[in-house]
Amino acid sequence: MRRRLLVLLSFTAGIASAQTISIEEFEPKSTLRVPEHKPTHAKFPFIDVHTHHREMSAATLASLTKDMDGLNMRIMINSPVSGGEGAWVANAVSVIKAQSPQRFAVMTNIDYSNLEDPDYPARAAAQVETDIKAGAIGLKVWKHLGMMLYDSKGRVKVDDPRFDGVWAMCAKYNVPVLIHTGDPWGLFQPMDKYNERWLELKLRAGRNQSGQTKFTWEELIAEQHSLFARNPKTTFIAAHLGWLGNDLGRLGELLDRLPNVYAEIGAITSELGRQPRAAHRFLVKYQDRILFGKDLYDVAEYSVYFRLLETDDDYFDPIRKYHGIWKLYGLDLPDDVLKKIYYKNALHLFPSLSADGFPE
Repeated sequence: MRRRLLVLLSFTAGIASAQTISIEEFEPKSTLRVPEHKPTHAKFPFIDVHTHHREMSAATLASLTKDMDGLNMRIMINSPVSGGEGAWVANAVSVIKAQSPQRFAVMTNIDYSNLEDPDYPARAAAQVETDIKAGAIGLKVWKHLGMMLYDSKGRVKVDDPRFDGVWAMCAKYNVPVLIHTGDPWGLFQPMDKYNERWLELKLRAGRNQSGQTKFTWEELIAEQHSLFARNPKTTFIAAHLGWLGNDLGRLGELLDRLPNVYAEIGAITSELGRQPRAAHRFLVKYQDRILFGKDLYDVAEYSVYFRLLETDDDYFDPIRKYHGIWKLYGLDLPDDVLKKIYYKNALHLFPSLSADGFPE
């Protein structure tokens, strides 16, 4: 009897243990059997408008070119998130011209030093102009502006008038501004059972903005949209679909209202892939306004983008589980739409890029 009791207790303990695994540990193996396509290179040559590489030596470009050839990436537009101005631009452009002028291009950044100097607005605009003349084809603005940049009066807003001269300079030279404002909405919300970004907040506690800041997600995005509206002659590319991938209706309204605004799809595959019909309709409707961008450079991860955009696959794994605990579905975009997202829209916005190697 005692032996039976011990066996029963052991069996019960095993069941209890199996029932208390954490969500981080939960990795179910799907039994679904459906057609699968796992493209390792894009169907058409593409331009990545959103990458970050600090090192731009000849050896780095040679290594990146091998990666790009395997992916069918024809052109990479590089932009460090800070410190990528002045001497950095001049050096990077010099290496590109000597090494691979048809495969690489760079953006510049804004120098935020001495913001409260009365001469700052003119100095910032002049610095951007110098970098454009040195060969920068765009301006990259990171989320630092709006979230982390402060002066003696407090937070520096995204639409701070001290940068008006910068936006005007970009308009003067027809140089697009790739701007990343804020973070996903869920990272600003309470970490509770209703937050679909709960796992990300658990694994990346530093991204938790709820109760940590004196500004809201809504304020940041309103400032960004105000910036777009106040500078109609400047072309803006909203990075990460402006963090509106979960609200494509609102993003569509923004694009309808402001013809100077475009968007790129870096780091939002989990948003598009969970709404394949709506996302397909959206990308077809706004096919002239969407660009391809990846953000974090990882060769293996590009395949998820290709699979998402090109195939009609069902129920496949996202790049990062913590971006949303769900599977993705292919959007099966038509070839003419793929060509625009992959390269035609970028060639239109960045006319100095070489069109060699791209199909009609």
